Formats: sequence, structure tokens, C-alpha cells
Amino acid sequence: MTSDFSPLSGASELCRLGAVALTEAYAKGSLSPVEVAAAALDRAEEINPRFNAFTFIDREGAIASAQESEKRWRAGKPLSAIDGVPTTLKDIVWIEGWSVRYGSLTTDASPCVADAPSVQFLRRAGAVFLGLTATPEFGWKAVTDSAFSGVTRNPWNADKTPGGSSGGAAVAAATGAGVLHLGTDGGGSIRIPASFTGITGHKPTFGRVAAYPASAFGTVAHIGPMARRAEDTFLMLQAMSGRDLRDWAQGAGELAPLALVDKVLSGARIGYWTKPPCGKVDPEVAAAVDAAVKSLEGLGARIEPIDLPGDDLPEIFSRHWFSGAANRLSAVPAERRGMIDKGFLEVAAAGAAYSAPELVAAQVKRAQFGAAMDELLTDYDFVVSPGTAIPAFAAGEELPPESGLRRWTEWAGFSFPINLSQQPACVVPCGRTAGGLPIGLQIIGARGADAKVLSAARAFETSFPAFFI
Repeated sequence: MTSDFSPLSGASELCRLGAVALTEAYAKGSLSPVEVAAAALDRAEEINPRFNAFTFIDREGAIASAQESEKRWRAGKPLSAIDGVPTTLKDIVWIEGWSVRYGSLTTDASPCVADAPSVQFLRRAGAVFLGLTATPEFGWKAVTDSAFSGVTRNPWNADKTPGGSSGGAAVAAATGAGVLHLGTDGGGSIRIPASFTGITGHKPTFGRVAAYPASAFGTVAHIGPMARRAEDTFLMLQAMSGRDLRDWAQGAGELAPLALVDKVLSGARIGYWTKPPCGKVDPEVAAAVDAAVKSLEGLGARIEPIDLPGDDLPEIFSRHWFSGAANRLSAVPAERRGMIDKGFLEVAAAGAAYSAPELVAAQVKRAQFGAAMDELLTDYDFVVSPGTAIPAFAAGEELPPESGLRRWTEWAGFSFPINLSQQPACVVPCGRTAGGLPIGLQIIGARGADAKVLSAARAFETSFPAFFI
């Protein structure tokens, strides 16, 4: 049996509303962005001592921003569909005037001099920034703890991890401390915490959301939205998408517009991916995801079992991710390295040991895998899989205790391959364990098909609302 507990327990009604309901109320004048921001800030301050989701809360700045939004709504001139909506930002992207520390004691505490492109787009859309959410040091692992901010805990069970590296954002979303939440995903860092905390998290097609400064981990790193509901996730992605000439890796040309569509699962051909390239699938996860996938047939989809078209994916990803860690470490002054997470130092050392031919060989194999994934997604409308192979485990640990695993990548086999191939992937809740921990379903689409993937996520949510908080 599953628990009836919800992380929203104790949250005010204002903290339970999504972006659409809020902006409809703003337009009618029945709610003010100021009262909504105040409620979200109160909730953030309420949940933070127990779950450690935030590293910084900007009450003064958020209220001032909400007051400006209120003026725009009263004048009938909102900036966007998220104007006045409470939003959090991960402690890993630049925010002008805020001290962004990347979850590390080694970084400069001076305020940022400019917004990252994603933040700039959200600011222009009128989002109300509540504060910074916790990340492990430099976002290097798939759980959230650091010497800088301590251990972040899962609101379904405080003894468990919320995952990472966007764990603080996921906790804020699940508890109602804001509606929209910016996350980053270099190997599953949006989708893993979404799966562990029962929310929706979307890793966009690489390049849809501009990145500056460029990630030290290279082109496996994505920036994307997290929220409790699919439509809010879509609205946030819509607001934060755009070209920025500071991000050369985005490529050239215009981005395709985003628009949700109905009945996207009717007649869809879906490949069901059940075997990760490493690690084992927990039986409760397998059962919940099997049931969810079977339910897609009831929505008109055709399900076919598939395997991913790649070999040596763990090694290919490790060469990219670990060498990225070595790259990031090289920017830390030698006298500060004693303060760094031991695990980060270990993967950075492994990355530094790769030869140039080994790195280039990994890049070539990555390209081959990416091309094969592109081809696969011309045959299938979607690929679906578990969001994670396992449910949440003990907080403060990189690995499930007594698992015998060596690194987080070994239990994140449904996540990191899609960073290599850069397709959009969205995780939505699809069930819970007997102990009440969330289980997620991952929906993957062709590159550029973000709206189609989020339409499928919305269709699933509409048909099975009991899974969503």
C-alpha cells in the first residue's frame, strides 16, 4: 500500500496553484502577485530548516519584483504567461547581483555582474525570483549535498535523498515553495530528482536553452524547467528558450516555436526501453512503470520493446563527465582544493588520466550513438523508460548503501545516455513504492520535439492525475 502523505501538506492554497491558475487570477484581479510571492516565500522559509532546499532566499527582491508585476497586471500589460509567477534558480547559473557559489566553499562570493541567458529570459518574462536552490559541488553528482550547504532531504521521507544535482529545485517544487524551478542536467540532474520527488522535470533538446558561461562539463550539460505539473514546465521552457550569441554551442538559425498539442499519444508508436546500460531495475520501479506504459495503450499508443542502439555508453559518458570534472577542478586555486568534495576530486583525477586519443575516441563513439538515436526516433514517436532504475535511497550518500557500486553513474543508466544524444526527455510521476516513495516515467522524443514530449507528459497527467501532487 502507498502512503496518502503529500509534500504539500501544510502548504497554503496559494502555494498549491499552478502558473495558469495564478495568471488567470491576476488578470481578474482576484489575486495579487505580491500576496502569492509572500506565500511562496513563507513556504520556502518554513520547509528549509527540515529539507535544506534553498541556499539563499531574497524576500526583499522578490516582493519588489512582485509589486512591479502587480502594476503590469493592473494595467492589462503582463510581460508573458508567467508574469508574477514565483520562480527559483539553481545555485549554478549566473543571476545579476546575487552571489552564486556552485555549491562550493572554493568559489568567489562576489555578486554576479550579469544574468545567464536563461535567467535573463525569465526576468524579461516577469518571473518573480525567490532565491537559489541547493546543488552538490559544481553539480558533479546525482544527489544533493555539499560542504557549502549541507544535506538536502526528500520531502516524502527526510531520511532519503531527493536526488541531484537539481535536488534543491525538486524539493522546492514538491513542497510548494514556488511554482517554476530552473534546473540543470548533465547526466540526469533534472530527471533524477523529478523521479525521486514526484514532480515533472524536462531536459530540453540541447541548445534550446542558451548557456553562458559554458558548462565545464561541455555539451552533455543542459538547462531546463521543473514544476509539479507538465503545463507549468512547458510555460517555463517557453519563457526561457531563445538564442543568445554568447552560447556558440547553440548553433545557428531560429528555434522552432513551442506549442502544446492534444491527442499526441493517439496512434503514437512508442519504444519501451527497459534495460539500462548499467545497473539493475528495482522490482517496484519495474512494476509501476510497466503499468504506466500499459496505460498508454489505453490512450491509443502502440508499445514495442526496444534496446538502445549503443555500446560502451557508461565508458563514453564517464570520459566526457570525468574529464569535465578535471576541467572544472583546473579553475580552482590549488590552496583551496582541500575543501572540495572527495568524490569530486576522485572523478576529476580519473578524468585527468584520460589520454587525448581516448577522449577523441569517446567523442566519435558519442556521435555514432547520437546518430543512431536520431534514426531510432524517426521510427518511433517516443521512447519511454523508467525515470530512474531505483527509488530514492539514504540522504547524504552518493550510492545506495551496501550496493557495491562505485559511482553515481552506475545507478543512473536511464539518464546519462540521453545527455550524450541530446534528445528532449521529460520525467513525470507514475506511481509510488510500498513505502510511499515516488516512481517516475521518462518520455523521450526526437531532437527539437520538446513540445511533442511535453504534450505527451500533459496527456499522461490529464489521464492519471492521481500520480501528480
